[in-house]
Amino acid sequence: MAEIILNVEVREQTGTGGARATRRSGKVPGVLYGGDKDPVAIAVKSNEFRKALYTGKLLGHLVTLKYGEETQPVIAKAIDMHPVTDEPWHFDLYRVDEHQQIKIDVNVHFANEEASPGLKRGGTLGVTLHAVSVSCHADEIPEEIVVDLTGLEIGDTVRVADLKLPAGVTAAIDGDLAVASITMSKGVTDAAEATEGEA
Repeated sequence: MAEIILNVEVREQTGTGGARATRRSGKVPGVLYGGDKDPVAIAVKSNEFRKALYTGKLLGHLVTLKYGEETQPVIAKAIDMHPVTDEPWHFDLYRVDEHQQIKIDVNVHFANEEASPGLKRGGTLGVTLHAVSVSCHADEIPEEIVVDLTGLEIGDTVRVADLKLPAGVTAAIDGDLAVASITMSKGVTDAAEATEGEA
């Protein structure tokens, strides 16, 4: 089950005024929706919400919502931050069954840059997709998708179809889409042209 538990309370007041009152009382307002139930206005204590947020495992992961003695698996779909203070301002939670098949974006992480001959020769890693949409069970969402750069040369491209995804996880976007490529950096191009000119 999820590592993060959010203790929520139901908000009686909704709308802008209700959200403002919630923030004044030291809580972050949010909405719980999805499934076959109506949306519910909820709130979480600001310090608890910040603690969960800064684990890096709140957004896009399965978490447990706790209301009194009841628990419910949910996914945090959106978190709005205040543009000035950078404090959590509002959040949306989506009800799921933990074994339900869902589509979700998972961040891409690049590994073994030092083992790429193209990057060693001065090439540049150009990232097209920082996250990839995948389909999987709600309790099997990968932490990240790792792209191994070992052996990649200048001119090589990693596509969605090349990604090594965990068992039970499939890409939910076109396999031909480029995730990243190694290109000749301008400095290397200029040096090569200067060498050719001298020759």
